[in-house]
Amino acid sequence: MRLECDPNKLRLEIVGTEKPNFPMDIGEMYEGERIRRPDMQVEFGGPDVPKKWEIVLTRKPEEIEDGKVILVGPDLNELKQGGSYPLGILVEVAGEKVEKDLEGVLERRIHYFLNYIEGVMHLNQRYDIWIRISKKVYQKGLTSLFWLGKALIWLYKQSFPVIEKIQVTLTTDPETVEKFHPYAVEVWAARDKRARELRDEDVEEFYGCVMCQSFAPTHVCVITPNRIASCGSISWFDARAASRIDPKGPNFPIPKGKCLDPIKGIYSGVNEVVSKRSLGSIKQVALYSAFETPHTSCGCFEGIAFYIPEVDGIGIVHRDFKGPTVNGLTFGNMAEHTSGGTQNPGFNGIAIEYLRSPKFLQADGGWERIVWMPKAIKERVLDGIPSHMRDLIPTEQEVKNVEELKAWLQAKNHPVVKRWKQVVAEKPPEEKVKVEAVAETPVAAEMVPAAIVPGGLSVPVGGGFVIIFKNAKIVAEKVIIKRLEK
Repeated sequence: MRLECDPNKLRLEIVGTEKPNFPMDIGEMYEGERIRRPDMQVEFGGPDVPKKWEIVLTRKPEEIEDGKVILVGPDLNELKQGGSYPLGILVEVAGEKVEKDLEGVLERRIHYFLNYIEGVMHLNQRYDIWIRISKKVYQKGLTSLFWLGKALIWLYKQSFPVIEKIQVTLTTDPETVEKFHPYAVEVWAARDKRARELRDEDVEEFYGCVMCQSFAPTHVCVITPNRIASCGSISWFDARAASRIDPKGPNFPIPKGKCLDPIKGIYSGVNEVVSKRSLGSIKQVALYSAFETPHTSCGCFEGIAFYIPEVDGIGIVHRDFKGPTVNGLTFGNMAEHTSGGTQNPGFNGIAIEYLRSPKFLQADGGWERIVWMPKAIKERVLDGIPSHMRDLIPTEQEVKNVEELKAWLQAKNHPVVKRWKQVVAEKPPEEKVKVEAVAETPVAAEMVPAAIVPGGLSVPVGGGFVIIFKNAKIVAEKVIIKRLEK
């Protein structure tokens, strides 16, 4: 499919492939630059814009014109300062050695390359992009989107000699962005479907990605056939192709080594590589668990698997979900506890495609542990949800809070209810913890049950040691909370 638009909204410029005289700097030193709303000239995509996308497609050489930049819709200097606008980025490439398998690899580099540009912040991927242009760089001369197109062409040509011809189209026209969106979704779905045909046991090595270490220095994404990258845009096939054409790039092979735990997905080779690439910050990764040494997250994840202790279940939320989830927290609230490249038990950044994986959170109970998810995501992955669970998992339309969730799960006899019965059977009778608050500001005391912490509880004791409680019920007559002396 070709990008169709109103000819009256189209502008084009042939720029060639040599480095232009940019009004802004370009280099790796600008990776990780954050642009806050008060400092932005405009933003494209993000949570306030329903349709946005970026995609790379391979073409026959005669179908594109090398070095051409096309703009459809208003340019940067025609947009109101502080506004949020739709944006579509289409990069078309051709070359004798440019195969279709490279599309996903080259597409993810849009994130990489735009973050090289001074005063430009790029987040996420595919249909979730979020780009901000700073006031400072706008005043410096970046007043046209043509500069972004020129930068992409130059950077792609410098990084991938196999690209013989490249053409970039940027569209801010809402009608054009929306019209092309369904086709882009079809392309991504076809890529993801191919990756589902392979299993982790079928390969000798996984792949890693450190593309987002500028934002999350200790994050190492481990990509396997059954666990797509958390951003949702790099499959095992994509990562393999990327490591082959750019051996010194952000994607690299990870020898599996010995399988230490097939249920949790713990491999000696993965642990060794992740420890090295995270500078020793992450010692072990369980690929199929959200609780015990879970996979780290950067900030580009499509969704979050979050623990709901009141029902001992797991909820799912995606980036585009508006408002609070069933636990009262928004995606943004939970993203703060999920991102940054640290291991956060109970908050796991995931790709939506991972929900279709046969190893989806299998160490935690898989789909039988899922107790809530947005309607949009449930409909999107319905064919990947086991048939016996489809009617047992509520969405925001059936359940609004934890109390309603408890009632729903009991009425539907959701498998997670059996876990409650086990806890009740194991719990000693009449045992409660009295919490006595001692603080400058009075805090009401309440009666709470013995603590049960998934994944264990770590208590520092000084001297470089920590006590870790595993599978323990913690019972105390009294807990006193005191404000420490400053």
